[in-house]
Amino acid sequence: MTIAELTEEAIEFLRQLIQTQSFSKEEQSTALLIEDWFKKKEIPFQRQGNNIWAFNKFYDKAKPTILLNSHHDTVKPNKNYTRNPFEATIEDGKLYGLGSNDAGGCLVSLMATFAYFYERADMVYNLIIAPTAEEEISGLNGIKNIVNQFENIEFAIVGEPTLLDLAVAEKGLLVLDITIKGTAGHAAHRYDDQAIFNALPVLEWFKTYEFPKISDQLGKVKMTVTQINAGSQHNVVPGELNLVVDCRVTDKYQNKEVFEIINTAIGTDKVLVKPRSFRLNSSSISPEHPVVKAGIAMGKQTYGSPTLSDQTNLTCPSLKMGPGDSKRSHAADEFIFINEIEEGIKTYIELLDKIL
Repeated sequence: MTIAELTEEAIEFLRQLIQTQSFSKEEQSTALLIEDWFKKKEIPFQRQGNNIWAFNKFYDKAKPTILLNSHHDTVKPNKNYTRNPFEATIEDGKLYGLGSNDAGGCLVSLMATFAYFYERADMVYNLIIAPTAEEEISGLNGIKNIVNQFENIEFAIVGEPTLLDLAVAEKGLLVLDITIKGTAGHAAHRYDDQAIFNALPVLEWFKTYEFPKISDQLGKVKMTVTQINAGSQHNVVPGELNLVVDCRVTDKYQNKEVFEIINTAIGTDKVLVKPRSFRLNSSSISPEHPVVKAGIAMGKQTYGSPTLSDQTNLTCPSLKMGPGDSKRSHAADEFIFINEIEEGIKTYIELLDKIL
């Protein structure tokens, strides 16, 4: 098929995906649509859970492999939608619908790109295409559950909306649950050891502390207190206060290292710091990597992304790149421009042509 034919097909396929509910952990129906796409093209595929993957026709274990990955799950539509989130309508050059921008446009563009190269026999690299599940919740049954099926992965292109620029680094995520203890009692009496007052220096520390290592691409580690909870009624001094802190970690630190710095600074017998997980670390790819150099030669900009993706579940170098705009992700009346999908397919093909 020509690029124009692949593009037309990709847009129609995206409309089908939008019209099919695929909330995280509920992607069975879109997985069937993806299976059908492979069957119609007579491309053998494998499936585990709601993750599907396929190899190029002339796959050679002796060659290094490029992984092409994006996700087919979506968040739930927010309450500000004025349109039916599952009605894939095209107006004024925009395709509206839940998951159109995040990350349906990227997914169908990568699948079209894979189809373009599928029967090419003279490539330096193998290609694997992997539409996967549970990205929106960083779930254990998404790409993390199948990545060990792939051998000799040289690098990955992760399809997320980046306006087709090159996200060469991505912040990791560390969420902390902090319990601050004090003496519970009646509000009519004075207690010097109050959990709410004990929290004040902790809050001040999070407000003022800055990690010394600064990333060239991602800047500073960012810590944000996002939840506070204490007390049950007006006349009871609470015995504890609970905080949730969202930490966006750069490639200069591992999540466990950030936790240890925080715990050393504020942890006491009255301040208990508990990490929810250490697994969502920052990721990056060298600016000297051939795929990055190829993108720069095409006029693409490089930047560090503050948002999390399935890159965090990959152990190989990875580049985040795709049509659409991250600022539209999870927004009401989500959309992607039709010409962004056209450009996405052309750009992916041109980028890979330079290195395959």
